[in-house]
Amino acid sequence: MYSQINTLFSQVQFNHIYVEGSILLVLLWILFKKKASSSNAKRTETSENTDIEQKIQLWTPKPMVNATSPSALPMENYIIDGKTEHYITINGRSCINFATHNYFNFISDKSIENNVVDAVNKYGIGSCGPRAFYGTFDIHIELEEKIAKFMGMEEAVIYSYGFSTVTSAIQAYVKSRDIVYVDEEVNFAIQKGLQSSKAELVYFKHNCPEDLERLILEKYATKRRKNRRAFLIVEGIYMNTGNICNLPKLIDIRIKHKIRIFIDETISFGILGEKGRGVTEHFNIPKDEVDLIIGSLETALSSVGGFCVGSTFVVEHQRLSGLGYCFSASLPPLLSAAAIKALEQIEKHPEILEKLRERSTSLHQSICNSQLTEHFTLGSDESSPLKHLYLIDKSLLHSEQQQILKKIVDYCISKGVAITTAAYLSDREYKIPTPSIRLLASIKLTNEEINSLIEILLQAVSVSII
Repeated sequence: MYSQINTLFSQVQFNHIYVEGSILLVLLWILFKKKASSSNAKRTETSENTDIEQKIQLWTPKPMVNATSPSALPMENYIIDGKTEHYITINGRSCINFATHNYFNFISDKSIENNVVDAVNKYGIGSCGPRAFYGTFDIHIELEEKIAKFMGMEEAVIYSYGFSTVTSAIQAYVKSRDIVYVDEEVNFAIQKGLQSSKAELVYFKHNCPEDLERLILEKYATKRRKNRRAFLIVEGIYMNTGNICNLPKLIDIRIKHKIRIFIDETISFGILGEKGRGVTEHFNIPKDEVDLIIGSLETALSSVGGFCVGSTFVVEHQRLSGLGYCFSASLPPLLSAAAIKALEQIEKHPEILEKLRERSTSLHQSICNSQLTEHFTLGSDESSPLKHLYLIDKSLLHSEQQQILKKIVDYCISKGVAITTAAYLSDREYKIPTPSIRLLASIKLTNEEINSLIEILLQAVSVSII
């Protein structure tokens, strides 16, 4: 018996026993670990489910809109009856109009009205489709050609809504890896376009080229600036301040640091320059120094929509990448007809541009030379038709300034002068603009009406502040 067992062990290789035993131990360890993990996972899942249920019970959803009373809106209580001409009817009262962008009184121009009536008879009242889906009419092509020729650029593209024009243009070119230098006072449409692009944003002090260059040099000193496209975005006349941008110095910086520049000429198009071609003509800057010019049909031309002009290579990109162009119904032909005729009026009668500048300057100087300077500061350029009046008392809270300005506006309208406060989405703006009264000049404005405005504003101040 002993000899048989000894023979059996002599035939067995112990290395096989070691390997097979080790495998068995590993399998047993995995099995028991799996059971333990499963048990722990169940306990964890039960605990997490309990926590989630508790969070759901405690969660209170935010309201869809803020609890602001509708009566707090700037123009909630005012209803317009009729055209927004030089005199405007508000709640049955005729008022001098200092509140809308009807610079050249195109709203009541009979030649423009007749052109629109003819367009309605030919095209109907709408387009019912985006440009690429049976929404392009011959009058759209005509308008684009006329704008490009007027601006001295290769090509133009039009949009059906002014706000979406600059927003779509920014999204079409600026990408998440890019860096954008932007004035801190740019309008809300530019801000939304930049927000959607997800690019790195660098805000510089309002209309301050020196601060812009300082920030550019700081970025160049770091690796983050290398191998990245850089853009500079400004406005010809800033909507939030009425100031004209310092374009010559900005162009020098653009050339020095090889930055692309976009100019939003929503206010300055049809206003600045000998022929109304905007801030580039105002400063005699060659058009090829600017990569893209964005403009509006809703200000000087008194129509609806917007446009972009530039080289063919740049502009054509928007026809496939501009969201507002690709997915919005095209501009109604009747509004294209209105814009074409208004543009022709500016070309045929360039003297109205000089007349508007003279009226804008007269309004500015009259305010600065009046007793209004005891209560307000005027922060806009003389030649800009857009003016902002700010309360001189800086100790007041933002909400207090808004309330006082609204009382002033209400009083003025009750006395036959239509003005308005500048309205902003304060909780969404990059920099909340200082509350102000916005004034807009027009070619029909008389010295008597300017004096009447100043007199009634002084009365309103005494009633609202004391």
